[in-house]
Amino acid sequence: MIQACNVTLRLGKRALFEDVNIKFTEGNCYGLIGANGAGKSTFLKILTGEIEPSKGEVVITPGQRLSFLKQDHFKYDEFNVLDTVIMGNQRLYDIMKQKDAIYAKEDFTEEDGILASELEGEFASLNGWEAESDAATLLNGLGIETDLHYSLMKDLNGGEKVKVLLAQALFGNPDILLLDEPTNHLDLDAIRWLEEFLINFENTVIVVSHDRYFLNKVCTHIADIDYAKIQLYAGNYDFWYESSQLMIKQMKEANKKKEEKIKELQEFIQRFSANASKSKQATSRKRALEKIELDDIRPSSRKYPYIDFRPQREIGNEVLTVEHLSKTIDGVKVLDDISFIINRDDKVAFVGGNTAATTTLFKILAGEMEPDEGSYKWGVTTSSSYFPKDNTKDFSGDEIIVDWLMQFSPEKDVTYVRGFLGRMLFSGEEGVKKVKVLSGGEKVRVMLSKMMIMASNVLIMDEPTNHLDMESITALNNGLIKFPGVVLFTSQDHQFIQTIANRIMEITPNGLIDKITTYDEYLDSDELARKRQVLSIQDDDED
Repeated sequence: MIQACNVTLRLGKRALFEDVNIKFTEGNCYGLIGANGAGKSTFLKILTGEIEPSKGEVVITPGQRLSFLKQDHFKYDEFNVLDTVIMGNQRLYDIMKQKDAIYAKEDFTEEDGILASELEGEFASLNGWEAESDAATLLNGLGIETDLHYSLMKDLNGGEKVKVLLAQALFGNPDILLLDEPTNHLDLDAIRWLEEFLINFENTVIVVSHDRYFLNKVCTHIADIDYAKIQLYAGNYDFWYESSQLMIKQMKEANKKKEEKIKELQEFIQRFSANASKSKQATSRKRALEKIELDDIRPSSRKYPYIDFRPQREIGNEVLTVEHLSKTIDGVKVLDDISFIINRDDKVAFVGGNTAATTTLFKILAGEMEPDEGSYKWGVTTSSSYFPKDNTKDFSGDEIIVDWLMQFSPEKDVTYVRGFLGRMLFSGEEGVKKVKVLSGGEKVRVMLSKMMIMASNVLIMDEPTNHLDMESITALNNGLIKFPGVVLFTSQDHQFIQTIANRIMEITPNGLIDKITTYDEYLDSDELARKRQVLSIQDDDED
């Protein structure tokens, strides 16, 4: 059990949290949600002790071990992958190293023998003999191949490091598990594995995520941060949303009835207060009027952007033809003989773990990279906008947001451009911020403003949901559902894919899988099952 008791955190004059009291108990998974800037990550750091509250305290059941998903991708660069995972139980790792140091001594003393015996006992009680196999199981489940287990962390790419750090947090059956955006940069197979792990996890979990499908799958409760308070709801994310909307609706209806009653009483008092025969009734109604109190309905601090992609030109029947595309990068063949045809009604989700292949394909189609072999041809009626996975170079200059966006606008009018920024929640002086100082989420919203203002009929989007809060993801989700053009996209958000895509593609070692289907149907398809079986056999052969 972990509990926040009267926790307050002030940042200057602003109270991020005010007298928060909440208890997280064993056997439950709590989704911590709230608007961008509400303090979700900060609250997790308060629970870990990394941040001290201004007032109040955090209480953890004595003897329980807390594990927290770390985001420092460079901290463990000089350690191998297995050791990094085992460090999730720091005491166990320390014992292992202490034992190794004792047994390596040339002058092994009696005292060393006693200490070694004590360490061996504690090592066994912590399941130390299964540590490496348990760590390997976690890594394999998350998609880190066995041949990487003894590699140094510095030799892994960013996505692989994320998976190792997640395995570290999960290692050793912690009593309390805190996860801040655990699905970021995970492929969909790894997310599905993590969902099953958390569903079967019997201790306490508190998770921050912008993935609505993930929260629905794993959460037994939702802890909603709004106006410096945290309110607890039983049920998953969808149940929270329906419950919170129903509560507001009921309060509004109750207030409406009270207002009608107030009006009725006021009219009676005004009409009969001077009438001697009705004076007692008027006095009685005054007392009744004084007792009626309207419920204080505070609007949520959540803000939803308005995302609406309107193509300037209707798309024709010929959209895109890709023939035998191949590309090798740094000696690795990323694309190998890829061919497909895109039709005017297609909204295609590229799924699977081979994200490098999809990013390379998108760069080629956007004209940012040349293929080694093959060709592609856009239809004469098409106009495309590209959302890159890495937007660093797009925001490296000194321009302010308005000027940066102006270069993509067909109308060179500041008011026109500011209208698009306003839709994306950049109001007033925010439009004159320099683009290079924007946060990750702000950069994404500016990129989406650019795509709206360009009015293209083809959208190429590589992980657009990364860095967005739940409200922005919902707005983007709805905007793409309504979009009348073609979309080629990737995302790790299950619900996003399921509700937008009518066609699924996956670039695999065995070629391109291309299905006209929904995402859920694709995951359940026999073809996918056969593909996974082939890959599993290949992995076994390599071992």
